[in-house]
Amino acid sequence: MNKTSTEHSLSIKVIIPAYNEAESIANVINDIPDIVDEVIVVSNNSTDATEVNAKNAGATVLKEHKRGYGYACLKGMDYVAKQDNLPDIIVFLDGDYSDYPEELLKIVNPIINDDIDFVIGARVKRLREKGSMTPQQVFGNWLATFLMKFMFSAKFTDLGPFRAIKYDKLLALNMEDKTYGWTVEMQLKALKQKLSYIEVPVNYRNRIGVSKVSGTVKGSIFAGVKILGWIFKYSFK
Repeated sequence: MNKTSTEHSLSIKVIIPAYNEAESIANVINDIPDIVDEVIVVSNNSTDATEVNAKNAGATVLKEHKRGYGYACLKGMDYVAKQDNLPDIIVFLDGDYSDYPEELLKIVNPIINDDIDFVIGARVKRLREKGSMTPQQVFGNWLATFLMKFMFSAKFTDLGPFRAIKYDKLLALNMEDKTYGWTVEMQLKALKQKLSYIEVPVNYRNRIGVSKVSGTVKGSIFAGVKILGWIFKYSFK
């Protein structure tokens, strides 16, 4: 999208993993504030007009044919790493329009103003549209964050995908997960590396289209197994 920062000197890039989000992706891109330097949409083997619509909306479009949320995020990171001018902050955002992209300012402000390393957009109940999170999502978030609190004294309340992190801190995490465990891996590694972190309450609405993870029994089970696997893996390190 190559937007120019006008309010601060820090460079911000947004990575959006997207699989068949043709109906929503332009809305997401258009609502991102102008402080962002570049919006990178990673089409995760999309078969609809996601790529065309994202490009028309001004985003840089990459293709990742290996299916998996983590694969798409890593593709975006690899693209950024090869640029001459590296960013200060990376923001991750989903392409289904369930988050409010204009709230990106709330997500990055703790990094810009308070030197926080890592910020999660927490989908708190009072700001969630009815039906925007499935019962299995609500339970999964509760269980994962409860276990992180019990095992690592974490203060997380959500695994929300809308998040920002200092670029150098992101690189130091050495992210590995290729599929459903991406978000929890990032949070666990942030805890292990003692990054400063904070949650910011964000609004959350019903997504456009059907979720490829929580919208299916198979996806929900695989996501749950992956998330719990990462937590127990780190509990023994």
